[in-house]
Amino acid sequence: MILSCQNISKAFNEETILKGVSFHIEDYEKAAIVGINGAGKTTLLRIIVGELAPDEGLVTLSRGKTFGYLAQNQNVNSDNTLYDEMRSAKADVIAMEEKIRETELSMKQASGHKLEELMEAYSRLTHAFELAGGYAYKSEITGVLKGLGFAETDFSKQVATLSGGEKTRTALGKLLLLKPDLIILDEPTNHLDLNSIAWLETYLLNYKGAVLIVSHDRYFLDKIAGKIIEIDQTRAASYTGNYSDYAVKREQLRSAALNAYLKQQQEIRHQEAVIEKLRSFNREKSIKRAESREKMLKKMDVLEKPTEAATDIHMTLTPRVVSGNDVMHIEGLSRSFGSRQLFSDIDMDLKRGEHVAVIGDNGTGKTTILKIINGLLDADAGTITLGTNVHIGYYDQDHHVLHMDKTLFDEISDEYPYLNQTEIRNTLAAFLFTGDDVYKRIGDLSGGERGRLSLAKLMLSEANFLILDEPTNHLDITSKEILEDALNSYEGTVLYVSHDRYFINRTASRILELKEKKLTGYLGNYDYYLEKKEASSKALPAWSVPSSGKDSAPSENKLDWQAKKEQQAKARKRENDLRKCEEAIAALEKRIAGVENDMLLPENTTNATKLQELAGNLEEMNGELLGLYEKWEELSV
Repeated sequence: MILSCQNISKAFNEETILKGVSFHIEDYEKAAIVGINGAGKTTLLRIIVGELAPDEGLVTLSRGKTFGYLAQNQNVNSDNTLYDEMRSAKADVIAMEEKIRETELSMKQASGHKLEELMEAYSRLTHAFELAGGYAYKSEITGVLKGLGFAETDFSKQVATLSGGEKTRTALGKLLLLKPDLIILDEPTNHLDLNSIAWLETYLLNYKGAVLIVSHDRYFLDKIAGKIIEIDQTRAASYTGNYSDYAVKREQLRSAALNAYLKQQQEIRHQEAVIEKLRSFNREKSIKRAESREKMLKKMDVLEKPTEAATDIHMTLTPRVVSGNDVMHIEGLSRSFGSRQLFSDIDMDLKRGEHVAVIGDNGTGKTTILKIINGLLDADAGTITLGTNVHIGYYDQDHHVLHMDKTLFDEISDEYPYLNQTEIRNTLAAFLFTGDDVYKRIGDLSGGERGRLSLAKLMLSEANFLILDEPTNHLDITSKEILEDALNSYEGTVLYVSHDRYFINRTASRILELKEKKLTGYLGNYDYYLEKKEASSKALPAWSVPSSGKDSAPSENKLDWQAKKEQQAKARKRENDLRKCEEAIAALEKRIAGVENDMLLPENTTNATKLQELAGNLEEMNGELLGLYEKWEELSV
């Protein structure tokens, strides 16, 4: 075991954030901490690394072990070049290398016993240098920098001149090169593009040490984590397996806990009703029996209601009007900034109902394309034509659609005056704004909170063409799942930029990769895109992305697209049917429980006719339930 946390508790301003949190990390284990925003994940990391003191509890790092910590934002203001900053992580190896060179020079001038001593020292030094990876440290530095998305032209840049995201990547690279026994990372993928995230996954999987990560990137957690530590309502629980394993186990446990809670609540209500009835008889014996039941009820260990799952909250996106089948046509689109050309001669078509993700490395121009479509930037060349009855809803990373002086409640109320107070609160609650949060001033919100509010407004906009720029940035997993479900049931058209592969996998019907100034299309979700990339180094041409607009795409590809679209429509229908079936099962089980309770009522237990009627109803409903179970099994295959 490399790390142990025992009964960690922490409160701020009398608000308990963590209570009795305990877990441990084994040597070489890869673990992740998950939970909604504000659950206390970063607070826990800061306690582990010693930046915060716990109110109670103990953090123990095994003797002689080292750790490295990457916070979410890094303010690195070194005068070093990027490459020299990375070299500083290898200071011990470089010092050893210099000592070897000095020893070599001394050996040339020595003889006899002195030379023998120097040769022995030289042998020890070179052996230690080899064990420390000294002969490969330069290529290791280059490999880490390139893996994290830096080009060789960046190596000579001063660290102080880098952007915030680049400084965070610099700090991450330096931490990886230091190779501590335990790497602790807080949202490491926030400033990485898809290629860099994939590189980091491989690096961490092969890392000869332990890793502890806080992340909302579910695809990343599926690849890396072998243990999930969930922080929920100040408590911690550990689950073996990756994120998908945790999600299944967590829902099973939550469902079992909810059933136990509901059964206990039902029993409490039943006992309370019996007690009230016994008292109403107003006889000595009945009152004593009522008092006896009251004592038993007070001794009952009352269960807490489990936390609601994301699936308990449903948001709906409904287009105000249906657009034409041709939503957008782009032809010959080009854009440069100074002497740097981002993309040239791009063509693209969007059809009604498509959910299209634009992916690519940082700086290739993905957001620029969205801004040009929305009229926020001019193109150097090319045309954009919107189809009939197309109404755009735009989500941008800078949240220009928000009014900083308004409260959250007023922002929604003023924009959508037909909503009542309950509807406004439910919308905000879906994005984790509850209680007095709704009266906060927007200007006082964090970037992530503004992002959630912008999405809440967008979900009410009734637009039929949604354009989203990194919609999942700063969202926790619960909010991401709500947004994914809303988009999957959305009948309009969606075009978005994202580096969240799990989100892309769940919501995209087509992927456009912006690479080397051109768009290449892939029908299907992210997993399908990866399959195609692995199957052939030559990218599959997109039916809607010809090189110049003059050549039509192969008819075979059009048929492939139509077949894929039909398959996706069938899959969406099956998901909707499955959800409706599950709702019907829940409703019928509730009715059955009601009849079973009626059969136990005193006035019915002595009424043979009534009992026969109830038993007949129960048999009929159980038969209907069996049919629903069979239908559910059929749909869930």
